Order: sequence, then C-alpha cells, then structure tokens
Amino acid sequence: MADRAPRLAWDLVLDLSEVEDGPLYQRLARALRAAIRNGRLPGDTALPPSRILAAELGISRATVTEAYGQLTAEGYLTARSGSATRVRPGLVWQAEAEPVADPDPRPWRIDLGPGIADLNLFPRTAWAEAMRRAIGGLPAGELAAAYPAGHPRARRAVAGYLRRARDAYADAAGTLLVPSASAGMRALAEALVRAGLTEIAVEDPSWGRLRDLCAAHGLTPRPVPVDADGLLVDRLTGLAGVRAVLITPAHQFPSGVALSPARRAALLAWCRDVDGLIIEDDYDAPFRYDRAQVASLQGMAPDRVALLGSVSKTLSPALGLGWLVPPPDWIEPVATALDGIGPSTVDAVAFAELIESGRYDQQLRRLRLSYRKRRDRLVERLAAELPELPVSGLSAGLHLVLGLPPATDVPDLVRRAAEADLHLVDHDRYRAADRPPDPPALVLGYGNLRDAQVVPAVRLLRELLANRPRRPTTAP
Repeated sequence: MADRAPRLAWDLVLDLSEVEDGPLYQRLARALRAAIRNGRLPGDTALPPSRILAAELGISRATVTEAYGQLTAEGYLTARSGSATRVRPGLVWQAEAEPVADPDPRPWRIDLGPGIADLNLFPRTAWAEAMRRAIGGLPAGELAAAYPAGHPRARRAVAGYLRRARDAYADAAGTLLVPSASAGMRALAEALVRAGLTEIAVEDPSWGRLRDLCAAHGLTPRPVPVDADGLLVDRLTGLAGVRAVLITPAHQFPSGVALSPARRAALLAWCRDVDGLIIEDDYDAPFRYDRAQVASLQGMAPDRVALLGSVSKTLSPALGLGWLVPPPDWIEPVATALDGIGPSTVDAVAFAELIESGRYDQQLRRLRLSYRKRRDRLVERLAAELPELPVSGLSAGLHLVLGLPPATDVPDLVRRAAEADLHLVDHDRYRAADRPPDPPALVLGYGNLRDAQVVPAVRLLRELLANRPRRPTTAP
C-alpha cells in the first residue's frame, strides 16, 4: 500500500500539449522533469505504473517506460524491482516555477567534456535532400503507418551498412530500429530480466548512462576491471550467476583501448559456457584514426552477441535513430520489450536514402578527417605546454585521457576550472565500483573544440595545475 501512486489528474499534471518538439518519450520526460523541479511532484512521490500512466495520457506503455528510464538515469527518479518508481528524495530546486521546456545546458566558454560531437558538421544539405526524397517516395498509407521496428526499407539499408562497415552478421528481419541506444539497452535489460537474469557484468570504468539503465530496469551491474587489452575476461568466471555482459570492444570508454583478439576469443568462450548474452555497445566505432577498423564482435558470434548503435554522434541525437541486432533467439523477447516504440518513419527512410546514396559514408569520412585534426591540435598543444603529463586513448574516438601529477586533487581542479568557465571531467567519475580512486586523470573531449580554443584551454589547464592543492593522503 505504501507504494501506491497518489490519485492525481495526471493528464493535467503532465500536459504534453505544452511540450513541443522531439519524440514523445522525450516530451514526457521533459514534462515530468519540469513537474519535479517546480514542486508539483515532491520528493518520494510514487509515480503510477507505466501501463496506468500510459492509459491516462493516451500514449504507449513503451513511451512511459522510456521516459521513466531516462529520468532514472539522470537521477530524478529511483526505481527498484517490485516497487513503485519514485521521485528521488532530497532534490533541491529554486522555489520559482520552472518552464516546461528544458533549460539550455550551461554554455561553457571552453567545453572539454567527453562524448560531445560538433553538430555544426551535421550534413544539412544532404539530409534535406534525403528527407525530400523520403517524403516524396513514401506512399500515403506508409506515412500513416507505424513500424515498431522501423520501416522495412530502412532496416534493409541499416543491415547492409552494418555488414559492410562493421563486418556484422545482419539482415533486415533481425535488425531492429530504435529511437536511441538507450532505448535499445532498456529493451535488452527488460528481456534479460524476463528471462530470469538479475545481474550484468559491466566495464569498470565505463559510461554511466547504459549502466544506470540496466539498474533502473532490474539488472544489478557487476563491475569488472579493464586494462590495456580491454575487459579482464577471466574475472567473469568469479561472478557466480552472471550470464550477461555490457561491453565496448571497439573503443572502450574512457580508456580508449580495443578488446584484444585473445580477450575476444575468451569472452565468446565464456558466453557459450554460461549460455549467456554479450551486449556490444558500438561506441565511437566509426571514429578511428591511427588503427585499422576493429570489426564488430557480433560478426564473430551472432548467436551470442547483440549489437547496439546509433547516429547520435555521426548525425545528430535529435533524429532519434538507432539500431539493435540481437541474436535470433532474443529477437522476439526484445521486440516485446520495445512494445511498439520505434523511430519516425520519415526519418528512418531518409536515413536509408543517405546510406543508399553513399552520402552517409561521405559524412563519416568528413567527420574522421575533422576530428583527427582536432585531436592532433590538442595533443600537440598538450605536448608543448604539459610535456611531463602522459596522454593515452588517442587512436580512436572523440576524447583522450590525460594523466595528472600524483596526489592531484582532481575534484578541486575541476571546480576551479568551472569557475574559469572551462569544463573538465574527472576520470574517476566513470568508476563503476566502490573502490579506491584510480591514478589522477582527466578525460578530455575534443569533438566540439574549436581551433581558437585549443591554446587558451591548455594554457588555463597548465595554470590551474601549477596552483593545485594536493589530494589528502592517509597515514599508513
């Protein structure tokens, strides 16, 4: 009884007509976020089950589930298996009402945060032409239809791209289009829980978004360390009951390493031994500079690996386009968990146009060239200003790892940088386990770094380090 949601007129509390633009689940998330921030939904409020809220708002259950998952990952909600989803207690906001629309993120003078792509590189002309062709070529009936796993033409095009560019084993029937990698991860997590799995191995350190989604949907993350060859696969055998693993084999975040051939073979052998599932987050796979393309793990074992990806960095996260290629035995459970949620038909067909015309490959080449130049400029300036500091994770992706002097108080460094309008991110932010801190380091993103910002950014970092306090040490 304690978990029962309050009897509210949810269609009034969450008026989606006030929230414009974006996929429906994002609009619902914005409305919920605003209701929390302006006090309409106080801390510890129990939200209604997804099925009930969906019925009250006249939307799909999958839309509600995705919105709940997003806000749980952001820290607005808490979710435990068997209990109601609740507003996290202790959140403090300004008393005045907040607008329903999201506030703009802080416009840093210089942003060295990782995971940020330059949306100025979005191929506007090519996309506009692809949209024109998509709209002009779609029959009226298909404009009205919903395709839960994506329009068939788009599924064929994406499957073909994955076979060619990622050496994946993919066909149209087994390629499910999703609104985002997060939506795909949510569906996989729900399918795993329904199959009786309760735990999932995750890389440590790793990106928190998908890890948090696992936890929000009933899977307990079990951290496994990473070294220069990737995930320490031999540690999996010590995790009793774990039969699933979430991994970034092409470009591990944040270390930037690729899973070695020996570890790949060992991981697949472990998965077969436990009759398990590997979830391959194809993180930053298109962005490689100093090494050959790393083929997908899924192509080596399509019966054991689910491949997950999106266009959030190669095109734009606003498009809401991603893909999920699960093993054959998992297609139906995952499709059930998706519960009809899929990308826009027009956007999906426009993406197919982009792939089929060769313009998507052109976009990838353009991005690789641009980001490589940005990486080189940043590395060159770091070598000139801070030659004593080690740099790693350079061969791919949109970020690098900068080692710092021993005993550096990194949280204080990040705070002082923020006061100077420079965004830095502590490597320790991505720890998945409650353990002693790693050697001090920063994860520096260069995807959205302008040429004119490189010199002032590195010089400011040098000045901050020159005046740094030391991290307190404990006596032995």
